Amino acid sequence: MNWLGKVVGGTFGLFMGGPLFAILGAALGHQFDRVMGNVGLLQTDFVPGTQNRAQMAFFTATFAVMGHIAKADGRVSEAEIKSARAIMDRMGLSADMRKTAIRLFNEGKRPGFPLDGTLDQFRSECRRGSSLLRLFIELQLEAAYADGVLHSGEEQLLLRICDRLRFSRFEFHAIKARMEAELRFARTENQYSQWRRERAAGARRTSTSDAYAVLGVTPSASDQEIRRAYRRLMSQHHPDKLVANGLSEEMVKLATEKTQQIRSAYEVIAKARKL
Repeated sequence: MNWLGKVVGGTFGLFMGGPLFAILGAALGHQFDRVMGNVGLLQTDFVPGTQNRAQMAFFTATFAVMGHIAKADGRVSEAEIKSARAIMDRMGLSADMRKTAIRLFNEGKRPGFPLDGTLDQFRSECRRGSSLLRLFIELQLEAAYADGVLHSGEEQLLLRICDRLRFSRFEFHAIKARMEAELRFARTENQYSQWRRERAAGARRTSTSDAYAVLGVTPSASDQEIRRAYRRLMSQHHPDKLVANGLSEEMVKLATEKTQQIRSAYEVIAKARKL
C-alpha cells in the first residue's frame, strides 16, 4: 500500500491531525515516531483530498472501527478475530500491513476509543466517495456477522455509525438483507458442483431465492428491474470507480470479490429465467 510505505519508510513525515492520526500513530508506535522526525518533506502528498490521505483514512478507520464493533457485546470472540484476519487474507496484505491492521483492530477495542471523532474525520477525508462509505459499512457488517448472527448491540452500534457518517439507514437495511443472502448464497455456491450432480431441487430453490436477495429484488421483479438492479450494484462496486475515490489496491481486491458475487447471483437468476 503506497501511503503506508511512505509513512513507515522514513522518506518523509506525516502530520494530518485528528483521531485518525492518533490511532494510526499508536498502531505504528516507534516507527511512526521515527518518521515524524522528518516532517516537512513532500507533505503535499497528504494534504486533504489527496488519494494517499483517503487510502490512509479508509484503512485506519476500517480496522479500528471493526475492533470497536467486535467489543460491542463486552468481549471479542474467536470468530470475530478469525473474521478480521480472513478479511486481511482476502486483501493479500503484506506482513507489515497485516501487523498494522491487527494493531488498529486492537486500538479500536481499547476503552475510550474516539468513535465519533474517528467517523467524523473519516467522512471528511472520503467526502468525494459515497462508494467508499458503502464499502466501509459492508465490511463492518461482514465482520459483525462473524459468528453467524448480528447481535442487537452490534446492530445498534452500526446504526449509530451510519447516522454519524450520514449514511442512509434505509440503505443500511438493504445492505444487511443483501449480505444475509450473500452469506447463504456463498455457502450454496461452495457446494455448487455437488448440487449439479445431485440435482437437488431444494438447493436449487434456495440458491435462486438468495440470488434475488443478493440483487436486492424479489422474485416478482420484472426482467427489466432485475437488469437495472444488477447494473446499479455493479456500478456501485466497480473497482475503477472506487480507485478514483481513493481506494487502495488491497481494498480493491474486496470490491472485485463483491462484483463477482453480484455477477454470480445474476447468472443464477438469468439461467432460471432464461434471460
